[in-house]
Amino acid sequence: MKKKSVIIAAAALMLAMPTAAWSSESTPPAQEATVAEAAAETTAATEAETAAEAGTATEAETAAEAGTATEAVTDTVDAIADASKDNIVKTTHTAMIQGKELSYTAQTGTMQLNTNGHACEIFFTAYTLNGVDDPSSRPITFAFNGGPGSASFYLHVGCLGPRRIDVDEKGYAKTMPAKMTDNENSLLDLTDLVIIDAVGTGYSRSLEDTDDPFIGYNNDVSTFGDFIHQYINRNNRWGSEKYVAGESYGTPRAVGICQYLANTYSLNLNGLILISSVNDFSSIIFEKGNEIPYATFIPTYAADAWYQGVLAPEYKEMKLEDYLEEVRGFVENEYVPALFRGDRCTDEDMDMLAEKYAGYTGLKKEYVLSANLRVDLNNFLTELLKDQKLMVGRLDGRVTGPATEGSIDNGESDPSSTSFDLSFGNAFRNYVIGELGFQTDRPYLPLNLDVNSAWTFPIESWGGYLSQEQIISDCISKNPFLKIWVLCGYYDGATPFYSVEYTFNHLFLNDKLKDQLSFTYYPCGHMIYMEKESFDQFRKDAENWFG
Repeated sequence: MKKKSVIIAAAALMLAMPTAAWSSESTPPAQEATVAEAAAETTAATEAETAAEAGTATEAETAAEAGTATEAVTDTVDAIADASKDNIVKTTHTAMIQGKELSYTAQTGTMQLNTNGHACEIFFTAYTLNGVDDPSSRPITFAFNGGPGSASFYLHVGCLGPRRIDVDEKGYAKTMPAKMTDNENSLLDLTDLVIIDAVGTGYSRSLEDTDDPFIGYNNDVSTFGDFIHQYINRNNRWGSEKYVAGESYGTPRAVGICQYLANTYSLNLNGLILISSVNDFSSIIFEKGNEIPYATFIPTYAADAWYQGVLAPEYKEMKLEDYLEEVRGFVENEYVPALFRGDRCTDEDMDMLAEKYAGYTGLKKEYVLSANLRVDLNNFLTELLKDQKLMVGRLDGRVTGPATEGSIDNGESDPSSTSFDLSFGNAFRNYVIGELGFQTDRPYLPLNLDVNSAWTFPIESWGGYLSQEQIISDCISKNPFLKIWVLCGYYDGATPFYSVEYTFNHLFLNDKLKDQLSFTYYPCGHMIYMEKESFDQFRKDAENWFG
């Protein structure tokens, strides 16, 4: 079986995409009976036998009928059985958020979950604001990173939670080991938060001999969806507005969860927050026969070149946003038609297009011609500053490093891939154990390459790529209260902003539903929340979006 690989996680993972058995546009399979349901049936049968032996046939029939208990009763039994095996610590804290001291409760630990007939423990941290009489008056947001195979500590202590790694204005830790500080831009004053780690990452684990039942798009979506349903049910948050936030690979997960919750539990979300989003993999995977990424990456190339100062004076002096709008026009009106013409392009056409392409991206015209107008990401990153013996970062095109042997795809030679990893991991462990009080002998897994390499996708869609245009369109068409916020970094080569624009330009929604979509852009790379300028703007944008 052939695999297609691409890195999209903040931790620069390699994403394997073998063919899977069901289409991304179909509804995930129904859940199998849970352990609790089986226990309920066994109990009912035992009661029936006992009653029969006592000669009370009527009681036996009644007990047998208990085996067909309503879903509500089964859910109650399931919750009670699993809750007794949870390992959750509850603590209270205060933090300064937006200039105000807020009191909140943290629940940290593992919740046992039975999903699709398999058992696991999900590690999560929930933050709820204190002093709230009616929890339904507070929105609740479920959040996670991606990978796949990455734990969610980046979003947790980098962006959303009430405590944050203490970093400078560029996003680098001030000390080593890094220390924690109050997060002025936390969203806790706007929404309660539940931050979740996937099975095989963080402290989340399968309770079986293998992680396989929880790995892959389909299994992952149902596991997260079942956890969210269970959390809402146990904590009586049915009356709250419900949001799901994902970063990087967490964004296709978020869209899949939105569909799964609606179809499986009639649980409709109020919103999706898609940070550094990729929802159509045909727009980011360079492969023979797929012309789309050659077009969708050009505006990111142009942004990197603009920042690195390798453009002609007339472009250097333009504002970035104005410059990128001009580049979009070139891509849509001149470059894409040329890709479709293929061999019918004349030498004059090729020469003219190569000159414009080179002018917008900082590459040499001769190189663009030698690439047949088709420059993939790896070659761009190593070619742009080649004369300076430097390569450009993939996760952040503003970062440069010495040109090295090896592929950018595996993250080993990406100068921006390890910028923040050194400070986050140990500081997060210390925070969970020291401040939140969670104790376990399990190792914390910030990045699990075994999970990543085993990942499978439902790719019976066009061209063999996971494509979520139809899922998004269906979700927002069936739920007009669903709003979607897409956040993009101009210098992000992992999930380029123009690629997600391409995806959302192909939803074909009516004008009223289009109003439910919001795009915001930041002068940063893949992790929009690390630098102060972008993070402060994110906070203002969040206030406007949550309303």
